[in-house]
Amino acid sequence: MQRGALLDAARSLLSEGGTEALTFPALAERTGLARSSVYEYFRSRAAVVEELCEVDFPVWAAEVESAMEAAPTPEGKVEAYVRSQLALVGDQRHRAVVAISSSELDAGAREKIRAAHGGLVAMIVEALDALGHEQPRMAAMLLQGVVDAAVRRIELGAPEDPSAITEAAVGMALRGVCG
Repeated sequence: MQRGALLDAARSLLSEGGTEALTFPALAERTGLARSSVYEYFRSRAAVVEELCEVDFPVWAAEVESAMEAAPTPEGKVEAYVRSQLALVGDQRHRAVVAISSSELDAGAREKIRAAHGGLVAMIVEALDALGHEQPRMAAMLLQGVVDAAVRRIELGAPEDPSAITEAAVGMALRGVCG
């Protein structure tokens, strides 16, 4: 239970104040634990990040996969892939991992994030293959780049409404730059 409370506190801190806010004293204060007790659960900020990824990413991936499975066509699967990821942008768990992804992480934490994203990209390869892409894996990675750019635009508070960014990303995914 304490570990879960620490992860919840870490999500809140990251969501509210970015990576600078994630400190062991702040985690201790949020959970009512002694600072030394936090070190019993996590050896470093990177360890907190790794565990957040291990706990939260499978939940997001399942949501994306479920949305894709509900779509009857390859085009629908591509649209669901984009929309479901962008719908997660407002989720506190997502904001936390976006905040930490730009911070100084050790090699283990970076590898876990990379592997998690690789699993997400793998979900869309089959639909892109069914659409006739000659290199569906490369197309999937480029599509994820469009999604990542839209996520950053929404997260940074772009002047466009998030729904307009989502529609633009879906349009880019389905029709490319030809509109």
